[in-house]
Amino acid sequence: MHAHQLDYLQQLEAESIHIFREVAAQFERPALLFSGGKDSITLVQLAKKAFAPGKIPFPLVHIDTGHNFPEALAYRDWLANEVGATLIVRKVEDTIKQRNLTEPKGKFASRNWLQTYTLLDTIEEFKLDACIGGARRDEEKARAKERIFSVRDDFGQWDPKLQRPELWNIYNGRIHKGENVRVFPISNWTELDVWNYIKTEEISLPSIYFSHNREVIEHEGQLIAVSPFITIDENDTVLTKRVRYRTVGDMTCTAAVESTAATLDEVVNEIKATRISERGETRIDDKVTEAAMEDRKKNGYF
Repeated sequence: MHAHQLDYLQQLEAESIHIFREVAAQFERPALLFSGGKDSITLVQLAKKAFAPGKIPFPLVHIDTGHNFPEALAYRDWLANEVGATLIVRKVEDTIKQRNLTEPKGKFASRNWLQTYTLLDTIEEFKLDACIGGARRDEEKARAKERIFSVRDDFGQWDPKLQRPELWNIYNGRIHKGENVRVFPISNWTELDVWNYIKTEEISLPSIYFSHNREVIEHEGQLIAVSPFITIDENDTVLTKRVRYRTVGDMTCTAAVESTAATLDEVVNEIKATRISERGETRIDDKVTEAAMEDRKKNGYF
């Protein structure tokens, strides 16, 4: 990696570490929202550096939809143990039963919309005043509207028109009782920055980020993994393709990309060559409406 690239990553790293330390200083009960994906894995690495030689001073929280890739769940458990962090897992399935919610139906029955209920219940259960997430501004246009400290009201809702100025890296975490803040330490990073950082720091990842053979069906130009969570019709043809994943969401709504990239260098080269955003290429649930993500965020989603 060239020296100027390294300097750039060091600047991003320093900003993120500063944000983590601000969270620890300003909030009483923060938590890191952890999915087992590359962005939240990068957050864990940054948190380790921010608080070394001590341990990460807040728990990792996973909102488990029950439709996860097994590789991501195995990695989640391994990493929490590896860094000595407390892991809190709350399941959407339990929320569905407790609140008597309607289980989504259809070919790709995603529980993504229902995660919000579980997240808000978890925030209430543990009285969390800050939730740290791995959203990046290049990921999806609604996320580009977020501040780094993004305040949610006492109903967990977000108003993109009511956001605080963030001048000179000064972050205002003052909130009223019942409110909480979503914090995005890698908000100024791109997908390529994350991959370059993972490469520089030699961070291990779940195997699905690299090329592997997987049974898939093709749907509207996207490759969806065969799993117990989707409906395979008689018109569907199950194919075995050489694929990898750019993002790790639910198996019901995350598409694979055909790829032979089996190393970090090869993945970085692929990302450099692509002109389609990560979520634009691989997330079915963002295609429901033009403002799908923003609507979810206003109601309390990540």
